Amino acid sequence: VTAPSCSPDEPLLLAELKPGRPQQYDWKASCETWSVAFSPDGTWFAWSQGHCIVKLIPWPLEEAELSCKAAERKNRGIKADVSGGGGAKEKTLECGQIVWGLAFSAWPPCGAKERDGLLAPGRFCLILATGLNDGQIKVWEVQTGRLLFSLSGHLDVVRDLSFAPNGSLILVSASRDKTLRVWDLSRDGKQVQVLSGHTQWVYCCSISPDCSMLCSAAGEKSAFLWSMRSYTLIRKLEGHQSSVVSCDFSPDSALLVTASYDTCVIMWDPYTGEQLRTLRHVALPPALDYGSDIHTSSLRSVCFSPEGLYLATVADDRLLRIWDLELRTPVAFAPMTNGLCCVYFPHGGFIATGTRDGYVQFWSAPKVLSSLKHLCRKALRTFLTTYQVLALPIPKKMKEFLTYRTF
Repeated sequence: VTAPSCSPDEPLLLAELKPGRPQQYDWKASCETWSVAFSPDGTWFAWSQGHCIVKLIPWPLEEAELSCKAAERKNRGIKADVSGGGGAKEKTLECGQIVWGLAFSAWPPCGAKERDGLLAPGRFCLILATGLNDGQIKVWEVQTGRLLFSLSGHLDVVRDLSFAPNGSLILVSASRDKTLRVWDLSRDGKQVQVLSGHTQWVYCCSISPDCSMLCSAAGEKSAFLWSMRSYTLIRKLEGHQSSVVSCDFSPDSALLVTASYDTCVIMWDPYTGEQLRTLRHVALPPALDYGSDIHTSSLRSVCFSPEGLYLATVADDRLLRIWDLELRTPVAFAPMTNGLCCVYFPHGGFIATGTRDGYVQFWSAPKVLSSLKHLCRKALRTFLTTYQVLALPIPKKMKEFLTYRTF
């Protein structure tokens, strides 16, 4: 794939991975890339490329593949010869079922129980959880590609997965069986809680960076906010006009975004349940219209940038949008077909998107130098709730800034 000529504001297509020809699976859902993920340290990329296969690809890709003239990879995505930093090799995980959800976590170097001698004492490593079509969750050790756990409990597709960011090995899974389940991998994968209340398939789950809250999105007009301490429902977030399908917390846990089939992204204060703003996916002006058949349609995915000042969204109108939260508008567009998911690289500068055709595309994204004001706000909001900020003996305008009321 050759990257198209772009204006400075448009994401540049840097590289594209294509799945190989299907070998034995030919049902429709088997070829779709519903999930992609970067490891927290940015050294690996996971791609559910379809046909029950997950590719683990060292990051960064070869330098030539992340240039403005991205070379056509064709079927190279199925070969185990891609090497990134440190000379690591690409790996293939045969999951045996269609893969819907992916999530990375670090395996603690000490204090964690070794399993069958797979993990050397004191050695840092990464694990990858995969949510499967039959309701199972398989957890793999990234460096060796070996299976560590098979978690059973869900009665239908495991649609999404989220690890607690604090390294506690708490894993939350969202399923079409209308439940979320909480697993503790430090206790041999013990199921510690079942969260019920949704009446439709659960599409997405996201744990806040401070590990205090969990948001879940199902085929309903409201998102659910749960406590990660008591595993009880805190509140329902009501405001969308159609099914909520994606959610994500800001890096400081002070904001929550939800995306819906109603073509809107709503930004919430998760502590108060207040709607802070709505981002609407409206028709493009003529100068940016990539074709007469472009239309506003259902959202598929939303994610925060690592510094928390931008959002990326993927919608059925065949566009990737990047939003500046301070401007409340999209600042960049890129044409893409059949987009299903998007995720930022942990250190910024790239966005990965997955498509219904099984492709992964890597796009350039603005690398942001945060202002000192925003860095201070981010540091404070990492450990102060909205209510704690409002109780501070500081001027009103400063409180508004710290609670994101001045965007």
